[in-house]
Amino acid sequence: MSAIPADVDAGQQPPMTVPLRHFLVANCFLLLGVLAGLGVALDRPFGLLSLAHAHLLLVGWVCLTIMGAMTQFVPVWSGVELHSTRLAAAELWLVVAGLLGFAGSLLAGELILLPGFGALMSLGFWVFVYNVGRTLARKDELDVTERHFALALGFFVLTTLLGILLAVDFARPLLDSSPVTRQAVVQTHATVAVFGAVLTTVLGALYQLATMFTQTDLHGVDVPLRRVEELGYPVGVLLLASGRLFSTAALARIGAVLIIAALLAFTVILGRRLWKTGVNWTPMLSRYVVVTAALALWAVLALPAWLADPLAPTALFGAPGTSHLLLLGVIGFVVLGTLYHVVPFIVWVHRYSDLLGYEPVPMVDDLYDDRVAAADFACFVAGSVLLVAADLFGLPDVISTVGGGLTLLGTALFVTNIAGVVREHSPQSLTAVLVGGRAETQSD
Repeated sequence: MSAIPADVDAGQQPPMTVPLRHFLVANCFLLLGVLAGLGVALDRPFGLLSLAHAHLLLVGWVCLTIMGAMTQFVPVWSGVELHSTRLAAAELWLVVAGLLGFAGSLLAGELILLPGFGALMSLGFWVFVYNVGRTLARKDELDVTERHFALALGFFVLTTLLGILLAVDFARPLLDSSPVTRQAVVQTHATVAVFGAVLTTVLGALYQLATMFTQTDLHGVDVPLRRVEELGYPVGVLLLASGRLFSTAALARIGAVLIIAALLAFTVILGRRLWKTGVNWTPMLSRYVVVTAALALWAVLALPAWLADPLAPTALFGAPGTSHLLLLGVIGFVVLGTLYHVVPFIVWVHRYSDLLGYEPVPMVDDLYDDRVAAADFACFVAGSVLLVAADLFGLPDVISTVGGGLTLLGTALFVTNIAGVVREHSPQSLTAVLVGGRAETQSD
């Protein structure tokens, strides 16, 4: 694989510290989230631990990673300058402060504090949406990745609005006298967050990443399948969310079918890219293989469950017992695989690109330790299989505990490997990356 793809404009990227800080902080939340998940598996009563666990992983790890990735790659892929590096730096700490307070309040049972911390967290997301939205607005015409990102920004706004409503209802019940129930709003919030904001971003990014790093193009059956996904998926998410909000099973069922059809179409596209690649295998592509298999299995299992009752609490994320399959097997492995290229890519450009042709420089994929990458992959796959099997087949709690332990070990190895790239190759130290400096504001 080449050190840097030829069809991206690396000169448009923001200062190195901006996206790297998002990724490093997100990895800290990954560790916290996995630890919280292990506590859930061990059935440790500690406030609203399960809810804190979900937010630490989805908001702290996945969403912060998305924010950093969009901030980095929208300018690079689109060839336009980021609207504001100041706002990109501010959004992170707003979300971090809000999330830490939100999760702490859940664990301490101080529900009265949730609206304030929820509003702070939401403000960070709104700053992110505004900043990336203004950046995308500089393009005359959006490609498939950019269209997905624009849709995802809208879903982020809707997710945060519903989240604030739920936080306020925790502290001062408002939904008791509302025509919609709290349970309906919870289901809608989760639907828009996972299937809207997160998975729409994932699909958009994979259209670019899977073609770029397999060195293949969409052709033949890929083209009509892409139309099925691009038209059916956002409509399906809106219909499923609306059906759940207003307790209309027929509407939710139509949305569910559209979502599953769109995701199965995308699975074929992604699988064909991986099958046809002729490049050397990398940690990113290995993890995308897991994503392809997990997404196909999840969709097949979700279809009968959603056709039977898309409003059932147990079917929130598909068939009962498939939450880990979707959240870890699909979303988690996309994030893990992508970061194994994104972080080394950013560091390589800032440290080695100017030396190319003057002295020997490493490839992007040489910056991390292959053995550690293989070890964390094995741990994550084994842990995921055990967690999914325990969920699906009702296996003893010890299986979930072992699966959680393997996932925690894989997390520690992954975070160590990625942090090592920054520590050993970055022109700035880990502390400097986290603190930032004047370079971040020079382009504003």
